[in-house]
Amino acid sequence: MAEATNEGGASIGNGGNGKSTSKSSRGHCKRLWWLYVLIILVIAVVVVVPCVILVVVPRMAQNKLDEARLTIDGISVTKVQTNSLNMAINSTITTDGSTHATIDGFEGTMYLADANPPLAFAKINFPETTSDAHQTVDISQEIPISDQNAFTTFNEQLIQRESVNVLVKGDTHVHVRGISRAYSVTFSKTVSLKGLDDFKDLSVTNPHVSLAQADNFNATAHIPNPSSLTLDVGNTTFHTYLNGSEIGTSYILNMVLHPGTNDFFIWADINNTAVLNALTKRPTCERNGTLTFELSGKNVTNLGQPIPYFANSLAASNMSVDIPIGQAIKSDIGISVGCMD
Repeated sequence: MAEATNEGGASIGNGGNGKSTSKSSRGHCKRLWWLYVLIILVIAVVVVVPCVILVVVPRMAQNKLDEARLTIDGISVTKVQTNSLNMAINSTITTDGSTHATIDGFEGTMYLADANPPLAFAKINFPETTSDAHQTVDISQEIPISDQNAFTTFNEQLIQRESVNVLVKGDTHVHVRGISRAYSVTFSKTVSLKGLDDFKDLSVTNPHVSLAQADNFNATAHIPNPSSLTLDVGNTTFHTYLNGSEIGTSYILNMVLHPGTNDFFIWADINNTAVLNALTKRPTCERNGTLTFELSGKNVTNLGQPIPYFANSLAASNMSVDIPIGQAIKSDIGISVGCMD
């Protein structure tokens, strides 16, 4: 019995020591609560803040840049030479204005997005911009033409199609207000530009003819430009076809295409015999003296230099135009021409 009592006493003694230790730990926590809070704050600073700065903010910056809208208000191409030209772009960038940031200037590559894969045809330097809700960005610079084939392909698409899609892409950095670090971002925007639609609705009025062997036709050409581009093409000559056969060459000096309808003096060296034959044979003779001519680019020069990217792109196009040349023959030469069979 005594031995059992001793063990029980020993047991009671151990239980008392455990309660004392628990109370001591709770007291320690109460006294050093500030230390635990400080440790949590340090962990937050060491782990959370870098995560925000290195991961969250860059993603937000890229997302905001992706959501921004680029609108091309007008493009002017001047000082056209064989290996360079001056390009002025008036554009607008629209954002939600919720982020205060500055985007560094960068070199952007312009791609024909309708090609597969997209075809790079020019590079242009964008200035420093901000994340303001509405910002006008005007650029004017000399553009070197390093790839004649690519630039010709772009111009072919621009001339032939109702619209072309252009991708502008470049790497830059964004500076968020309040953070000294610069973040790498990619500017990538695709814009749709109206094309020249193969000069649809081209017309020729006020024709005049003579019996000379050269410079025997002239008129006023009305060339539509439905796009927002101004193109200083230059001195342009055209292969001239009638019923699928080439019958001469047509000329326009200083052809500058502004948005809207452009009027030019056009003259030509025409094979009179081919024209007179068409005016006397069916079915062309049944159109009251009106014949359909086709024009295709032949040569283009500007500032005394050949412009192959315009010449070749115009050569890839086939423009049709009706000309009341029978009436001109009657009024200018005094000959009435009609069906002979």
